[in-house]
This record gives sequence, C-alpha cells and structure tokens, in this order.
Amino acid sequence: MKLQKIMPILASSAIKTIDMKIFAETDRIIMRELLLSDSQKMFEMDSDPEVHLYLGNKPYTQLSESEENIRFIRQQYEENGIGRWAVIDKESNEFVGWGGLKFITTEINNRVHFYEVGYRFLKQHWGKGYATASAKAALKYAFEELKLSHVYAMAHGENAGSRHALQKSGLKITEQFDHEGIACDWFEISKEDWLKKQNEE
Repeated sequence: MKLQKIMPILASSAIKTIDMKIFAETDRIIMRELLLSDSQKMFEMDSDPEVHLYLGNKPYTQLSESEENIRFIRQQYEENGIGRWAVIDKESNEFVGWGGLKFITTEINNRVHFYEVGYRFLKQHWGKGYATASAKAALKYAFEELKLSHVYAMAHGENAGSRHALQKSGLKITEQFDHEGIACDWFEISKEDWLKKQNEE
C-alpha cells in the first residue's frame, strides 16, 4: 500500500514559538518544554508497569533512560519545531506527565510525516481530566499556531481511558489497524471539525 504523506505548511511565526518556554496554558495546566530536571518524575512515571501496560510492557529500569528520552524530545524541538511538553498542574506547580504534539517521520498505519497528539501521566493523576485538558490545549496550538489542517492520534484498542479522552477532545476513530502486533484505533480531526466543536462549546 502506498504511503500517505501529510505535509502541512508551517507559518514562520509558528516556528519561532519553539523559543518560548510555555507553549499552552489553560485554567488548570501549563504545558512547557521538557527539561532534564524533569527526569526524576519522568522515571517515576515510566518505571511504573501499569503506565506501560498499553505501551508494549517495557517500563524503564534506569533513570538514564528518562534522561535520554528528554534529550531526544529536546532534539525534536530543534529538528521538527515541535515535541512533547511537560504538563504542570497550575495549583500545585507539580509535574503530572507529558502531552502535546509530535511530528511523526516514520511509517505508522501506512502514513508518514504527520502530527500526532498524545499524552502520558503518572498513575496518581489518572482520572483527573489531564489527558483531555492537554489534548484540547495541544489541538488549539496545532490549529491556531501551527496552522495545521489535520491532527492524528492512536490508542491501544483496549485502553478505554485514552480512547475516551481523545474522543472527548474531538478526535474520531476512523479505522482500526495493527501496530507492531497490537490492535489499535486510529483517530483524526480536521481543523474544520475542530472549529465546529469550539463553536458548540
């Protein structure tokens, strides 16, 4: 099957925003660049087997893995102008996880070069609405700042919590596919549909 390339054009002003520390803010959360100082909290999150239940069941075993991951994400900031962001609770100023956008350059579901919204949170912060809040903030950034036409997402077919958060944010399941032997749902939202949802809310 032929690969589908999705190559939105970024406005120059959107690219410059990567120099800012804070990318998105809501009444509950701040989304800022990930820093090496976040590595301990990242390790606490990614060393939890329950967090990795639907992520291939390969939890981290060393702090250096989290440090390497943060360096990789910061490299994405430089190379792609975008990458996952730290999600900070405004009331407690606590790191609760990460969220935001990622520019995918490898093939997933017969597609390459597209923007994916995603998130991951410490287990003690599950069920508090952070996934939906971060996804909505990321979509706003995607369509208003990056001027994208579409945003995509994927979730393990059995991960009901993630599927619910993505759907609550406005994304719709358009197909099911196999990703590395795992049955996953594929989500999409267009700028047009996102604008309609904003008007409804």
